[in-house]
Amino acid sequence: MPTTTTNYSWNKPSVGGDEDAWGGYLNGNWDSLDTLLGGVTTAELSYVVGVTSAIQTQLDAKLSSVDLSAYTGDVNITGELTVDSYNETYAAVTSSSNATTVNCETGNSFSHVLTENTTFTFSNPPASGTAYTFSIEIIQDASASGFTVTWPTSVDWPAATAPTLTATASAKDVFVFTTRDGGTNWYGFTAGQALG
Repeated sequence: MPTTTTNYSWNKPSVGGDEDAWGGYLNGNWDSLDTLLGGVTTAELSYVVGVTSAIQTQLDAKLSSVDLSAYTGDVNITGELTVDSYNETYAAVTSSSNATTVNCETGNSFSHVLTENTTFTFSNPPASGTAYTFSIEIIQDASASGFTVTWPTSVDWPAATAPTLTATASAKDVFVFTTRDGGTNWYGFTAGQALG
């Protein structure tokens, strides 16, 4: 009586048994293998042949030819990321009906030329547990209208006091905001005022 393999139940002829049974068992096993691999192409089998015990080396070689320069989407990396340089996306935001929205998904560096008094909203910060920081340059209009800004109530300023904007013509004030709890709390800082 033949025994069978553990995973696929292929027949294994008995050692010293009827030698004429070998052909039947082998043919049946080859048919089972053929069915099992029926959907696998020759190219796919070549991938398997190319993988050695040093799988990481193989993957590194494959990934070195992947172009990520124009990748769109989220990337999650576990471990330390070391780069020579990185760039942040800049976006200008505008106000409408005394409201201005900074969409955190569109960049980390923003500017806003004041055309009216406006109230800011910070939308789409990353989920709690992921830190996010952005800067915004507030530019007064050329007529020195002295427009004002109302920041979100979730912003905590040093000494609980929001800075007063520079009111002169085309004055530039730069502020930095950071959160790590999905925007429930923002810390606001003055990076510079009366610039340019």
